[in-house]
Amino acid sequence: MNAREEILGRIREAVADRAGAEPVHVPRGYRTLPAPDGVVDLFVDRVEDYRAVVTRCTAAEVPARIREALGTAGRVLAAPGLRYDVDGAVVDDGQTALELDRLDAVVTEASVGIASTGTIVLEHGTGQGRRALSLVPDLHVCVVRADQIVPGVPEAVAALDPQRPQTWISGPSATSDIELDRVEGVHGPRNLHVIVAGD
Repeated sequence: MNAREEILGRIREAVADRAGAEPVHVPRGYRTLPAPDGVVDLFVDRVEDYRAVVTRCTAAEVPARIREALGTAGRVLAAPGLRYDVDGAVVDDGQTALELDRLDAVVTEASVGIASTGTIVLEHGTGQGRRALSLVPDLHVCVVRADQIVPGVPEAVAALDPQRPQTWISGPSATSDIELDRVEGVHGPRNLHVIVAGD
């Protein structure tokens, strides 16, 4: 008997005692946070802590702020169904990873913003595009409405559809080696620009 067979044998013995038993109840009473008056301010502070750029504006100003965020980006992709016009952008129609890599930027919307962690969540529905869009181009410009920002993770999970794929983004892509030297852009966009629309 090798080590693998021994370990699997022990697992089988352990679960055999549970056959036909009542399911174990796992408490789900997670601590939730009340929505503070400054939930949007907290979100902005936390997103900036991750070295992302944040712009606040009214809903009417969003197209102009997108143009500013894109700056000199030449090849821009917009998520299908994006509610904002992006001058010169191509709408995603299933570009390959190589084609996405040739783009300078992508513009999407978000499903939820989490104030306590500075995280934006995409469910990849209308205006958000498929997962690859938020991972390949070097600049990701993401619009989050102020009314989409919730205090904490439990509130975000409650607002999301568990049947949809999700991407949780906390700042630009970054990793550190064993000596804690930070490298950005390894697993996704090197630059994240979040536009917070509304009060």
